[in-house]
Order: sequence, then C-alpha cells, then structure tokens
Amino acid sequence: MFSHLFSGITIQGVTLPNRLTMAPLYLGYAGEGGTVSPMLLDHYRLMAQSGVAMVVVENATVDHPGGSGSNRTLRADTDEGLDGLRTLAQTIHEAGARACLQINHAGRFAHAAPEPLAPSAVETFRRMPRALDESTIQHIIGCYSQAAARAKAAGFDMVELHGGTGYLLAQFLSPHTNRRDDRYGGSLDNRQRFALEVLGQVKAAVGHLPVGYRFLADEWLPGGLQLEDSRRFAKTLADAGIAYISVMGGTYESFSRPEIVEKSKQTGYMLDLAAAIREQVDVPVIAAGRLSTGAIAEQAVAQGNTDLIGLARVLWADPQWPLKVRDGREDEIIHCDPSCGEACMQMVMKGRPAFCVRWPAEKMKAWKEKFV
Repeated sequence: MFSHLFSGITIQGVTLPNRLTMAPLYLGYAGEGGTVSPMLLDHYRLMAQSGVAMVVVENATVDHPGGSGSNRTLRADTDEGLDGLRTLAQTIHEAGARACLQINHAGRFAHAAPEPLAPSAVETFRRMPRALDESTIQHIIGCYSQAAARAKAAGFDMVELHGGTGYLLAQFLSPHTNRRDDRYGGSLDNRQRFALEVLGQVKAAVGHLPVGYRFLADEWLPGGLQLEDSRRFAKTLADAGIAYISVMGGTYESFSRPEIVEKSKQTGYMLDLAAAIREQVDVPVIAAGRLSTGAIAEQAVAQGNTDLIGLARVLWADPQWPLKVRDGREDEIIHCDPSCGEACMQMVMKGRPAFCVRWPAEKMKAWKEKFV
C-alpha cells in the first residue's frame, strides 16, 4: 500500500531503509546551558524507536552564547559537550535509526546573546543586532567547521546546516536582512557566499560524512527571500556537493502573520515548495509541513514532489505514526491538532519545555515529571 514510502534510499553512501525522517524540532528538552539531559535522551530514544530511518537532532549551536537561540539550545561549540553528544548519537543508533546533528548560528535570533549579530543592523522584535564585520564572519565560518568535526567525532552519520527559520545562514541569503554593500551582500551571488563558504569548510572538516541543508525556500515576507532566488541557490548547493535539501517556508517574522497562521493549518502546506526545489536539483529533497497521513506522504513521494518525508510535530504527537501507517492502523494515530493554537510553540517561546496537548493524560504527567 505504501511501496514508495517504505522503500530504501542511499544518500552519499548512507543507506536509509525507508523515506521517513524526523525533521528537527526544538522543544526545550536540553539542560540549562545546552547540556544533553536525561529528558532529551528519552525524547530522542522515543523518536528513533518510531520506525523513521533517520533522526535529525535540532539546532546545536556552533558559538555560545552569541549563536544560541536560548540557554537550552544544544551546544556543539566546545569539546566539553562531546561526551553528551556521543551518548545522544549512540542512543539514537541503539533505538534503530541513523543520527544526524543539525548545527546552527541563530544570528539576530540569538536570544542567549547580550548583543545579537547579523549580516546587517535590521531590527527584529525590538532588538537591534550588530552588523558583522568580515573578521567575525570568518570566525563564525570556522565555528561551523569545528562544530561539524565534533558531530563526526561524536558518531553522527550526517550533519545538517540550519539554513531555515530565518537563522544566520538564511539572514545572509535574504534581501530583507542582508543590506550589505561588500562581497557578502547585494547580488544573489554575494548573498549566498557565506553559506557556500560554510559548506566548503564543513565538508573539508567531516570528509566522507554527508552534509545536508535545512533550506528556506520562501520567507513568506514582503521583501524577503522568495522562490526565484532560492531555486537558484538550491542548484548552487547541489553543485557544491550538498547531500540533501530539507525544504521549509517561513521565518519567526512571518509565522505570526494571519495568512501564514491559516496556511500552516493546511495539510501538506509546504509541499509545493519542496516540489519547486526538487525540479532544480539532482540531490534528494525532504518535504515537511503537516504530511499527516500515510496516503499524503506516499503520494508526495510517488508523484515525485519529494524524495523523503520530514515528520516533526506529526511524529512528536504520536511516535508510533510510522508503525501505525505501515501496519494499517492509521485510525489509531494521535494527530497534531492545529486548532490548539500551537500551544507547544507558545510554551517554547516562554522558555518552557513543550508538551503536546493531544497526549493522553498519563503521558503528559510522566513527561512533566521528567523536567527538572
């Protein structure tokens, strides 16, 4: 019934037994200071036991505190965190999935930083970031490289560069946030330079390890990055040796726009973006965005709109989703309900760990007791 969804695929030498992945999702489960906590390990163990082929661990900072979205953002910026990262990768492997670590610099959204950094001084949420000088740009590129090397040393099978959600890589790409007049600003060739230099140094640091990219296809924001530029950038990434492109839309500035709030409630609301990018590249594409039933996910792969499916809140709401789909038990799935007003995101925005309001009461109680 789901012959495409449960067929294998190989990404630069790494074989996945099916087309299901866990898309990165920040839930605030790390310990204070970004440590690998028991709660985080329990979470990723559960995700890896779900039947997905690969788990992408969310948003490990390459530079703390300057690049950290919060004080509970995972850290890959120091060797002191290597033991925790090793335990995390091992936990995912033992539970049956490939492990990928997403690395990131939050840029203007680095809420742990006393003064955020960005390509240009463009105010966001009443904070004005400091425009990066070129020496700091080179330092940050080095931070990405070192963090990627730590991911490899920790035993992860892949590394993912976080170019989505409006973080630093996307900030350089976007004409809304990049207003520089040097070699990192202006034309698309210049605006994509930072990402390509990061990719080059990361690939040099990890050797054979595949490097993927969380890809912002459209900011859904007036004056922001749109498909015309992002499609060209995707082709450039593919030519530069990217292993896969994980497509998304929107940023923290656009997520709250009323039309985007409504759009995000729709099934498969980002699939058209994935299809548009897939037309441009010859590397695997991951699609996400409420691909909430087996039939929808199967059709997306079968029709060539995407190569893999990224499950985030769909999987978090019900970690048995892949097994229930495979076994014909879809009527038992606990579905993420957009009518909750994205309560999980509201919890995270308040600095609290997220819990799904759709969970059974006993599970909710058990997970709240895990948080210390």
